[in-house]
Amino acid sequence: MASEEELFASVDALLEEEPQLPPPAERARLREAAGITQARLAVALKTSTQTVKNYENGRSEPKSPRLEAYQRLLKGWAAKYLAHGVPTAPAPAVAPQPAVRATFTGPVTPAPETEAVAPGQAPTVPAAPERPAARPASSRRPAAKKATAPALDPRFPHGPLAVLDGDGSAYGVDGIVLDCPATTVVELVEWTLRESGLGAAKLNRYGKDSDPLIVLTAAAAVKFGLPERLEGHEQRRSLRLPEDHPVVKQVVRAKWQLTQRGFGPWVRIYRKAQGRERQCVQLAVLSWDALDERSWPGVTEMEPADIAQVLGVYAQRVITPRGSTAVSGLELMAALRPSTRAVRDEATGNWVSGHNPGSLGTEPMDPAPPEATAEHPVVVNSGWAGGFLNEEAYQWVRSVDLLTDEECTLPFAVGLDLNTAFLAAAARLVVGLSEPVHFMNPPFNPKVPGSWLADLSHVELDPRLPSPFTPTGERPTGPAWYQTHTVAYAQELGYNVAPIEAYLRQATGAYLDPWHDRLKIAYVDTLADLGVTKDLDDRQFLAAMEQHKQVDPAMAAVLAAIKATVKGGVGKLRERPQGKSYKEGERWPALQRPTWRPDIRAAVISKARVNMHRKLRNMATMTGLYPLAVLSDCVVYPSPGRSPLDFLPYAASGKPQPGGFRLGPTPGLAKLEGVQSMLWAVDLMEQGLNPARHIKGGDAVLDEGE
Repeated sequence: MASEEELFASVDALLEEEPQLPPPAERARLREAAGITQARLAVALKTSTQTVKNYENGRSEPKSPRLEAYQRLLKGWAAKYLAHGVPTAPAPAVAPQPAVRATFTGPVTPAPETEAVAPGQAPTVPAAPERPAARPASSRRPAAKKATAPALDPRFPHGPLAVLDGDGSAYGVDGIVLDCPATTVVELVEWTLRESGLGAAKLNRYGKDSDPLIVLTAAAAVKFGLPERLEGHEQRRSLRLPEDHPVVKQVVRAKWQLTQRGFGPWVRIYRKAQGRERQCVQLAVLSWDALDERSWPGVTEMEPADIAQVLGVYAQRVITPRGSTAVSGLELMAALRPSTRAVRDEATGNWVSGHNPGSLGTEPMDPAPPEATAEHPVVVNSGWAGGFLNEEAYQWVRSVDLLTDEECTLPFAVGLDLNTAFLAAAARLVVGLSEPVHFMNPPFNPKVPGSWLADLSHVELDPRLPSPFTPTGERPTGPAWYQTHTVAYAQELGYNVAPIEAYLRQATGAYLDPWHDRLKIAYVDTLADLGVTKDLDDRQFLAAMEQHKQVDPAMAAVLAAIKATVKGGVGKLRERPQGKSYKEGERWPALQRPTWRPDIRAAVISKARVNMHRKLRNMATMTGLYPLAVLSDCVVYPSPGRSPLDFLPYAASGKPQPGGFRLGPTPGLAKLEGVQSMLWAVDLMEQGLNPARHIKGGDAVLDEGE
């Protein structure tokens, strides 16, 4: 018979064991019975929504101290919500389940259908787990949206990418975990192409499938012989391994190639395609700052599974990342409008590669001199001195001398920010697709994209509004080069325009339409995942926007990346030369791209600035209010209250008046950027600083150039 001491020791051992949780299905049932969404539970547990999903499908288990908190919550719910036919006693102890893994030793094949199992016979478990729905959906979104998940491509059963940790675990989308046996970069590339089941289908019927992406954690980088950090990592643009590094030499010896950017934070390793099959893998090294904190806030600090989910959602909604968000934005344009398509050769009857109508073609195109930059060869070699387009976003502050006593007595300055203003401007935007043609004294045609030399200094506007013709908001003093939308707006205001000179493009098209449409859907869907939906009224919208980043940090990071993709993609259309060794007049690498098109960038920005001015003018007409400052897509107004609802124009029915600023979650509509005191705003204006730059954080000491 056991002694009392032995019994107490045995009981103490039980008490010291890790807390046990009910089975995954029961966890989900209890949460749903309590009426709590996965997003709310994630906030309470200080984790991501995807991690909560993993807890409820058995793909991962919480660790201390989150384990004890989760168990306490589940016990409380279990006492309240008894399942039909389930005893009230605690569920039998279940050992924590490891993450589901799929280990591959050969080509990926579809899993066989489940066969009937005889009594007492162990069921057969397929090696590759069935991949769940690829598109996460918030429970606050309409049910209809959940049906829009992309169809699974059987060639890429494990999604577009994986995050590889130092222990060989490759974390994919939707919680899947693969075993990667590779110990060298070359083995990793071959495993990715032959066994991983990673990749993504092309976005256009004439395009190419996306290459699989492997993201390396710091531990994985070290495991493959890479430095954890690169020296001089503060100069991110020039990061790369030297050509004599052992890993680079290993790649070359194995007959693989690197692109011109070498082995840096983003590296493309490839061999020439065999027939239609591409042989290319992209690697991203997290500890080399592959994910810029400004575009991917907080992502590098996440667990590998959560990083995979963030990047996976971005890949499914936008594109598999191929570099910075700016690079991805530019690549998305080309992926949606491929330069070539298959056409039949009339002479031979064979199918050959031909131009894809509506695309930018395969060859780079030099801009007209006024569309170029001062260091561009077309400028340097021709001695051009006729001026340049200055189509940039607003950076304007109203003179304090033009403030009225009534405005100064208002208590608040309220900032409004337009959602992805450049994306809204890209909608149905007609741009040039052919070489620029020079004209002297041409009649103005608002339907022809191009650059016009015109004198708009005679246009009279209220001095309390910025000029629509210059980024500084100052009135033009003489002839200058303008993009078509800017000149057309002068005509819209009722003024005569008589161009002196022009560079126009005969072939035109809405090149950016599919880019706009895809990014708009991505932006709206991601906001909806964060609880900001189209069906909210303006008060509900403001309340949802106030806390949307706390709903799910992972989805908030996706939203930030989408916004950065828009701005960065437009900026890349006129990428400037980089590096101290560059000499004026030399061609730089970006000029070799068909997508180096400063005229398209100018068209987007011109339309965005004109759209902003039109709203400012309509607001003044409807409300008598004039802005204090404008910075790109942010405008600051004096206000009697802390909310945009205190000064935005509404009809008697309660509906927003068309033509002015309207609140909402779609591109071109507005959201609250920040609120400060009117005294704060006037103080900044007197210092020559822009309140629109600082209203979000209220920091009045930042330098204007930051």
